[in-house]
Amino acid sequence: MSVFTAVVDAGSFVGAVDPLRMSKAAVSRHVDALEQRLGVRLLQRTTRRLSLTEEGRIFYQRSKDVLAALDDAESEVT
Repeated sequence: MSVFTAVVDAGSFVGAVDPLRMSKAAVSRHVDALEQRLGVRLLQRTTRRLSLTEEGRIFYQRSKDVLAALDDAESEVT
């Protein structure tokens, strides 16, 4: 979920590499595995553009909320 949101926030797989400290191949594998597990396409990929599908938009919004809640929980206990 965090890899997917990082890709969306960065606007590309390559843009998510540095913040995640992962290779482009690893980032791609994580997103592919997430799409396989969910059984839906989250991102529409072309050679020039990356965009969210409708399912991707919904999942992105929910993921951001979940990740923010996790950050809040960690902050409360540390």
